[in-house]
Amino acid sequence: MINFFKNKEKTISGDNDSLCKITALLIHAAKIDENYEETEKDIIKKTLIELGAEKSSIDDIISKATTIEENSNQILDFTREIKNSPESDKIKIIESLWKIIYSNNNADMYEANLMRRLAGLLYINPKIMGDLKEKIKQELKK
Repeated sequence: MINFFKNKEKTISGDNDSLCKITALLIHAAKIDENYEETEKDIIKKTLIELGAEKSSIDDIISKATTIEENSNQILDFTREIKNSPESDKIKIIESLWKIIYSNNNADMYEANLMRRLAGLLYINPKIMGDLKEKIKQELKK
């Protein structure tokens, strides 16, 4: 009876609809600087694997996500899936977003603005967002 009242987090693993929307956000971040590169595509593929996508479905997920991203004019649809995800998945997604942004060693004003908006939409403490950003910057320097 007690378990009935516990807040259960939705898991992403195996849910291709959720993965498509999350991937659409990752693609949006990669395209926001108008320079969508192979490095960013690799980061997206690795993120999908970390989130539990089957390797055989990754290309299909990316294809559907690309269509979703191209036909959307707002990021709210994408963030709903992340908001209800386990904290560990949120962290993976945020880290992947920072990896995409810093894959060219620079964050422009549009990318920085996207991450500020996402911090608010996903209810992520700005300090945690900043710590994840610094962690990724340090990893990329190695």
